[in-house]
Amino acid sequence: MTSALKIAIATINPTVGDIDGNAERILEVRASTPDADLVVYSELCLIGYPPEDLVLKPAFQRDAMDKTVELAQITSDGGPAMLISSLWVEGGKLYNSSILLDNGTISAIRHKRDLPNYGVFDEKRVFSRGPCPEPVNFKGVKLGVLTCEDLWWEEVTEYLTNKHSDILISLNGSPYDLPKANDRITNGKERVRQSGLSLIYTNQSGAQDELVFDGEAFVMDAGGNVVVRQQSFVEETTVTDWFKGENGKWACAPQDLPEKNDRLTDIYLAMMIGVRDYVNKNRFPGVIIGMSGGVDSALSAIVAVDALGADRVHLVMMPSKYTSEESLIDASDAARMMGCAIDNISINDAVNAFDKTLLASFAGTEADLTEENLQSRIRAVILMAISNKHGKMVLTTGNKSEMSVGYATLYGDMCGGYNALKDIYKLDVFKLCHWRNENYPNGGLGPRGQIMPTNIIEKPPTAELRPDQKDEDSLPPYEVLDDILECLIEGEMLQKDIVKRGHDAETVARIQHLLYIAEYKRRQSPPGVKISAKNFGRDRRYPITNGYRDKRT
Repeated sequence: MTSALKIAIATINPTVGDIDGNAERILEVRASTPDADLVVYSELCLIGYPPEDLVLKPAFQRDAMDKTVELAQITSDGGPAMLISSLWVEGGKLYNSSILLDNGTISAIRHKRDLPNYGVFDEKRVFSRGPCPEPVNFKGVKLGVLTCEDLWWEEVTEYLTNKHSDILISLNGSPYDLPKANDRITNGKERVRQSGLSLIYTNQSGAQDELVFDGEAFVMDAGGNVVVRQQSFVEETTVTDWFKGENGKWACAPQDLPEKNDRLTDIYLAMMIGVRDYVNKNRFPGVIIGMSGGVDSALSAIVAVDALGADRVHLVMMPSKYTSEESLIDASDAARMMGCAIDNISINDAVNAFDKTLLASFAGTEADLTEENLQSRIRAVILMAISNKHGKMVLTTGNKSEMSVGYATLYGDMCGGYNALKDIYKLDVFKLCHWRNENYPNGGLGPRGQIMPTNIIEKPPTAELRPDQKDEDSLPPYEVLDDILECLIEGEMLQKDIVKRGHDAETVARIQHLLYIAEYKRRQSPPGVKISAKNFGRDRRYPITNGYRDKRT
């Protein structure tokens, strides 16, 4: 048995379904760590995570397994072994598996036992549950290999400990949300306390549809101390040195830990990476954004510029007779500060044409939301026409506060392919704008320094669809609205408990009602970056037709 190991922890950004491309990236990392004994990767790194029903396709299963065999054969060159993860079919069952490739062969396969079926996860839908995994023998060292959810419960760790494992290695595909990083550390401490063993925790980086993965792989010693940690939201490979102590326990040599990001930094990086990977992995040449002169479109624009570069962001101002000169100036100034060109296309002629077309159908009625929504839908037609002509994707700009209560126009400002702000409450929109004016994101492609006029952030929010309109004409102040929404959505709190926080009972009841009746709109909204513990879409799956209302007392 060896008394020392070099284990490389690889945090890569795979693409779901791109088996060949992911394999190339896996081998690139291996080639960059020739002195390592073993390279460990993240959950389902070969096929991408989460693959959803793609794994049920027989041709995909065959291709993934064939590629695993190819990768195994490469390890006959005397270089590092690889602990990867992919699908595996055995005995007519499909598994989510961790696979050791060593000395030209598939040396060990361990199937995931605990399959998550909550929040964003649906693994029981596609995978079979494996038995408790036996330790994997590598150079005489017993590796206790857990696949993601296996680490969150006691059973697998207890089994591996009783089988005399030396090191725990957890291969993860753990999506980012605000409380997740702390949850992982807390959970890791529970497992090392339970086992008395050191833990390697891997994760992937990048984004897949709505999910963003923050990486931040770490090593935790048997005392629950993090002794190695990667920077979050980056692809990174870290070589760790392991030794067997006089007490017979395996330990990892500590390394300097990078500084942790603050909350707003993490949120901004998640939005930026979410937009970047959605656009690039789906091969769009860039994005188009309707620029209103308001805070939501300005933040969406700078996120896109940081993600893609200013030359790939096409801004379009579409003023009506209700658009203020102030908004025109603010939009133009923001575009100049971001380094983007901006088109100015008036919608007045189109509005007049529709008014004339609908004159007979609207006879005898007063102007109302119909005419306001018409302006929004005309703008959507313009943006989609430019998108069709040039191939760039429309990036929508609505925030979570608006989407919660339906303060958005179906087939209007909701029209587009992706939304960076979908899971961002309005108050955080303001905070993120200030943050970006004062900070520069790691990996950003936009200009440094102030990139947004202060007036955009400070002026009262308005849709400018009628004279002197303000958001607070229809909604409570955002300080009130956002707190009520967080209580209802993330907290699933009763109305009476929300009222105890100091909110008006009638207002709480009204916001709950608006939240429920807007579900049909959200079902038709584009995907967007998941930030909170409960986003609209994969996390919160409420029925469209819903007669339930929480009683007030």
